[in-house]
Amino acid sequence: MLATPEAFDADPALVWQFYNYRRHMALEAKPNKAHYALAELARKRANFITLSQNVDGLSPRAGHPASQLHLLHGSLFDVRCTAFYCDYSEKDIFTDPIAPCLAIPWEGPQPEPASTDKTGAEATSSLYAAMKLPGSRQGELDISNDSVPLPQINTEDLPRCPKCKRGLLRPGVVWFGEALPKDTLEAVDNFIATSDKIDLIMVIGTSARVYPAAGYVDIARQKGAKVAVINTDRADTPKLQNGLQCDWMFEGDAGAIVPELLRSVIGDV
Repeated sequence: MLATPEAFDADPALVWQFYNYRRHMALEAKPNKAHYALAELARKRANFITLSQNVDGLSPRAGHPASQLHLLHGSLFDVRCTAFYCDYSEKDIFTDPIAPCLAIPWEGPQPEPASTDKTGAEATSSLYAAMKLPGSRQGELDISNDSVPLPQINTEDLPRCPKCKRGLLRPGVVWFGEALPKDTLEAVDNFIATSDKIDLIMVIGTSARVYPAAGYVDIARQKGAKVAVINTDRADTPKLQNGLQCDWMFEGDAGAIVPELLRSVIGDV
């Protein structure tokens, strides 16, 4: 398992290759209209917040105000230093790759090593010939495939802390065995505690059965909230206390449904 502190300690290069690939694939995706709709709602309503269990960076890329976005499991695009006495962290680093050594390798013609020339001229010529061949960059190798060998990476080339200059940076996601971010939980709890009433909680694209996130549905209900579920599976709905049901169930694609639900408040997105 790579999503653990122990795995990072044992082989930080392998863990970074895994997470850099996830970052790369996440950047291939684009925010959908639901992301943009929630971001616009946050801009128009200061008393609205979004809680997300996703680490894909799509909500920040949709322009969601950071102060109203709480990422319970962190983000692939955040980093923090692993040195014990260093508190460096940074959010929303969308550079791909995050370090040159982590670039996804490409398939295609490779330069042939020189058999007789010792001056380097033949090697240079071979390299440029490979680069100029039509279709020489045929596509990225799928390094998630077990049959594709991973490039060997030196630990010295991995992302390193710019503050202490010693510690390796690690992905800013919550790994197995780690607690959810304390400041995030405190911000959400404070929002709930200082709200006299909560009008609505939307449960979008999740069954809300993973705790502690799932508990917020019942907490909002206790504050008077109606519960609207948007999900592609009608059977995949939150299990509320006392056998209560959600107030509204919208079955289908959140990217299409959420903007329609919010149109009267946010306009078109």
